Amino acid sequence: MITLVLLSGHVAAVRATGRGDWLAWIDSEPRVSLYGTAAGVVSAIGGLSSIAISIYLSSNGERIRAVRRHYQQELRRNWKALLTATALICMGCLAAQGLDNKADTHSARYLFEAVMALAVVRFLRMLWLLDNMMTVNDRDQSEPPAQPAPRFDPGWRRHRRSPSA
Repeated sequence: MITLVLLSGHVAAVRATGRGDWLAWIDSEPRVSLYGTAAGVVSAIGGLSSIAISIYLSSNGERIRAVRRHYQQELRRNWKALLTATALICMGCLAAQGLDNKADTHSARYLFEAVMALAVVRFLRMLWLLDNMMTVNDRDQSEPPAQPAPRFDPGWRRHRRSPSA
């Protein structure tokens, strides 16, 4: 939704004012190179989500186990959405690269803008998720483990009293 709002607002502003189409200032050949480069960058950044997944899967602290137990469906949905979005963004960049030519009237440029807006939104989501998972993992790794509760002893008072009392 955020991507749609951003792109719609930009397209409306360009249509109303005739200004602000920043990709129109770049010739077609460099623009096509930009699309391909963006696809590569998004792929590399999207690979960061595998770091978060690795942390999640390899950690075994008390807190991480609680996160797995209570939020496994939400986490799975988030990881899949991030990886799927990375693939869609790369495909969008490559589609814009194939569509853009001198006769193209805005569709490739706006497609590229849409997938870049999606990339920014998804990247922020990935950072949020990665930061939260690392925080939970850091707390599990840095704080001393919980001590087991002492065994139940109904006669503990008797054992605590000094023999002279």
